[in-house]
Amino acid sequence: MASAIEVRDAQRGDADALVALWREMTTGSGHPLRLPAPPAVAAVEVAIGKHLDDPFGRLLVGELDGAVHGMAYLRRTAISPLHNDFTVTVEYLHVSDTARRHGLGKALIAEAAAWAEHENCAHLAAVAPAVAREANRFLARLGLGQAGVLRFAATHTVRRRLAAEHAPNLLALLSSRRSVIARRAQLARPLPVDRAEVSYPAAPESAGT
Repeated sequence: MASAIEVRDAQRGDADALVALWREMTTGSGHPLRLPAPPAVAAVEVAIGKHLDDPFGRLLVGELDGAVHGMAYLRRTAISPLHNDFTVTVEYLHVSDTARRHGLGKALIAEAAAWAEHENCAHLAAVAPAVAREANRFLARLGLGQAGVLRFAATHTVRRRLAAEHAPNLLALLSSRRSVIARRAQLARPLPVDRAEVSYPAAPESAGT
């Protein structure tokens, strides 16, 4: 008998299962130590509530015979800063080791494709670690070719490496950049107009005087 598969939006009651799936991702061979540590269940419950109200993102869970064994995060974004087309990107796609080869991964991708069509997105993308050979082969069989490599690091790590490998005053430059951004944010706020300080041009003299 075939296993029953269901894909749906995550609910707050799925928090424990999602934490367990995240723990699998952080310890699995396909995900080197780049992902954040598993969050607390209470924090996941709050995050799920935010995703339920987000028109540009969906957190999916996949059930196999009534138990949650898979997850995927969908984001609807512009395909580039220069185009008006939108794409749906599949991130953190994961199926538990005990539920592999039952069609759960395909069901999650199918839901992503259905949402993309519903939102008039002509493109579908998926993010997978470069070392996750099985996941990349699975996505390639569905027609998803490699378009780039996503790299991830802590912000302070990148800043430290930049300072060590480039100009010695780079940290000061980055600090100055932050100040410029802060000033721009302040200038973007509308300022109250003091009419007493507003000067008007003098009326033009008549040609007959």
